[in-house]
Amino acid sequence: MGSHRLQKKSDLFGQIKWVIITRVIFAVLLIISCLVFSSGENLSFFSQPFLALYNLAALILLLSVVYIIWLNRFKKLVLLAYVQTLLDTFIVTGIILVTGSYDSIFTFLYLVVIIYSAMMLLRKGSVIIATVSSVLYSLLLELEYYNVITPYLKQFYFAEFIDPAHIIYRIIIFIAACFAVAILSGILAFQLKGARQDLKLVQEHLKRVERMEVMDELISGIAHEIKNPLASLSGSIQMLKEDTKPGSYEDKLMQIILRETERLKTIVNDIHLFSKPSTKNARVIKMAEVIEETVQLFLNDPEWNQKINIAMRLDPDIYVMMDPAHLNQILWNLLKNAAQAIEDSGEIKIQLKLLKTNRVYLTVEDTGAGINIEAFNHVFDPFFTTKPEGTGLGLPIIHRLIDTYSGLIDFESIPGRGTRFTIFLNGVTPGMD
Repeated sequence: MGSHRLQKKSDLFGQIKWVIITRVIFAVLLIISCLVFSSGENLSFFSQPFLALYNLAALILLLSVVYIIWLNRFKKLVLLAYVQTLLDTFIVTGIILVTGSYDSIFTFLYLVVIIYSAMMLLRKGSVIIATVSSVLYSLLLELEYYNVITPYLKQFYFAEFIDPAHIIYRIIIFIAACFAVAILSGILAFQLKGARQDLKLVQEHLKRVERMEVMDELISGIAHEIKNPLASLSGSIQMLKEDTKPGSYEDKLMQIILRETERLKTIVNDIHLFSKPSTKNARVIKMAEVIEETVQLFLNDPEWNQKINIAMRLDPDIYVMMDPAHLNQILWNLLKNAAQAIEDSGEIKIQLKLLKTNRVYLTVEDTGAGINIEAFNHVFDPFFTTKPEGTGLGLPIIHRLIDTYSGLIDFESIPGRGTRFTIFLNGVTPGMD
């Protein structure tokens, strides 16, 4: 969603840019090599197949200009990636036709196109390009065999008499190679993409932790200095209230003071929890049970139960080492934020599963208003809030608690469509101490 979508577009933008640059370099090298070879063999500039190769190189350069304009002026980057890789398969077919067709040494260029299509479009894109490449190369050989087309260098390199079985064998081997490269490249590209996302997630998490640590000592000191005077103030007001006539003007003022004092106490406790979360009550807990209990309590709140529908997909056999109160607080705050983002009615989806790496994957996704782009980089900053009555400590506390248990948290959001928070925790085996 939002932040990740921007990141994905940025990654694809960079990949397309480098493919265009590489394509331009290839076209220039093709022109230079043709010039060097033709001058060394005392051949005319306009002789075949050099003229055809010059035209293909010029076409590559012209298309590269079009791609650059598209890349910088239009947003449909995935479509651009498909268009240029598909056109590249036709250009490669032209190069192979010009340089000997059946005997051309440039057949490997199909595999190059398949590989960088996998980089940009993952397995689906690479399989599509492999299919197109297989069809084009097979047609080229068949049309050549039946003399529908004549390769430029047939008189030099193409065998006059070829066993049809040999052609079929060549086509089968080529198709197998294309799809093998497509599948393997797709798998590697997917794994690389996942590794890059994980690395960026960890880097962003560490940056947020560093920013929080800078504020820890100051925030903790402020909370400590406020806590004692606040307790004295609350106690004094309670004593004065006992001597005040109920319902009087003074009594109403004292009630306001006591209410705001309690609010300050809550803020101080939140600050203390943010600066020094304790894990002394951590134990092995079954996550699904805690989540279901928290959701049930949340739905019993009359503020939310009429407009929110919660859908859960929970793996029942996932355990973590954590203070149940901390997990309850994390989930409660995420549910509350999600519900507040939904104006009239909507849905909150909770998913819990265990990854192959024994990492616990928990997501809370809503159909609310989403997070504004301007707030993306400040969501976990202490005291940053867009709510009139918010303290700006809810998400920072969640972040600190998750970090305390060596976990990670990230979010994705599309303004106007919703937000998804993703939490990664370390799974444990039941019965661990």
